[in-house]
Amino acid sequence: MGHVGDTLTYAHIVGWGKYVPPKVMTNADISKIVDTSDEWIVPRTGIRERRIAGPKESAFTMGYAAARAALDKADILPTEVGLIICATATPEHTFPSTASLIQDALGATHAGAFDLSAGCAGFVYALSIGAQVIQGGGHQVILVIGSETLSRITNWKDRGTCILFGDGAGAVVLQASEQRGGVLSTLVRSDGSGGDLLIVPAGGSKLPASPETILRNQHTIQMDGREVFRFATRVVDKSTREVVEKAGLTLDDIELFVPHQANLRIIQAATRALGVDESRVFVNLEKYGNTSSASVPLALCEAVECGRIRPGDHIVLIGFGAGLAWAAATVQWGPPPEPRKRTVREKAVRAAIYPFAQIRSRVLRVWYRIESRLLGSPKPTSIDKDGKKK
Repeated sequence: MGHVGDTLTYAHIVGWGKYVPPKVMTNADISKIVDTSDEWIVPRTGIRERRIAGPKESAFTMGYAAARAALDKADILPTEVGLIICATATPEHTFPSTASLIQDALGATHAGAFDLSAGCAGFVYALSIGAQVIQGGGHQVILVIGSETLSRITNWKDRGTCILFGDGAGAVVLQASEQRGGVLSTLVRSDGSGGDLLIVPAGGSKLPASPETILRNQHTIQMDGREVFRFATRVVDKSTREVVEKAGLTLDDIELFVPHQANLRIIQAATRALGVDESRVFVNLEKYGNTSSASVPLALCEAVECGRIRPGDHIVLIGFGAGLAWAAATVQWGPPPEPRKRTVREKAVRAAIYPFAQIRSRVLRVWYRIESRLLGSPKPTSIDKDGKKK
């Protein structure tokens, strides 16, 4: 929480939404691609199936769908959003940001937008930033998204990694409130010395795309599974204890822990280290696999949907992964948002806002091209020896 004037401001989660591709890839399906089996995968990972994005699905399309669902749940118009943060390790492009594409598609005309890259910890990183912006009085409404198409950077010949990953997206709406609760504490950490333990080596400025990098599969995920396992179990225990204490609570005060869904063994080891009962830890790993920055919001949405989170509950969100990076947040769940009494005009605006956003985007794109042809490029300005424009 933060001070705005003489008033304490809290950042509450008032909307949530998710999207997963319809295509399901089971362990039996993977066994047709590499030498593995359901009997080998389940005991080692807890994963039975994962979702795979179709040709027309991407980090943008899935993130947009999850964001729209979250805004609808919150009964908030896109034009009320002040900032959009999209956590993703698989952005639509190097630039523009995936968040900007989502902003345009939503018609969030008053929002700033940027992507955040912190691997599997990305969503909790973004949640921490969004909460602090609200607590500092920067914005009233912030949209936080985690969206991934990991299937596009998976080496489907590497049975050690291809069994783990899936695609999907989740989102939450943060809103400023004077009511105590919401995001009570956050923690973000990084240890770049372990950066090579979980990495996509090529595609950046160090190793631009080339025939050689493609032949070596350097545009796909490479992971030292044993070291990542040790790192994850260590930081989940420590960061959870720290963020709960920072909120002025104890582990006994937490009704539900929602960890990144990386591997069931990691979750179980962390649960034992914390000394909490498994019934207080939410797991949906078997259906989706590891969806990186989409993992925590997907799990959060499903926990709410199945009644595992109730108003007043204290929950802890934990993310960890590439970077090496990790993050945690303590959240007090608020009451369901009360339906807003909208006029007939406001209801009409809400119904039309998404179709209008698409039309607006197309018109602006055409106008930018026409403007460029009509006005041409601006003439270069030269400076004389006295520093004056010529």
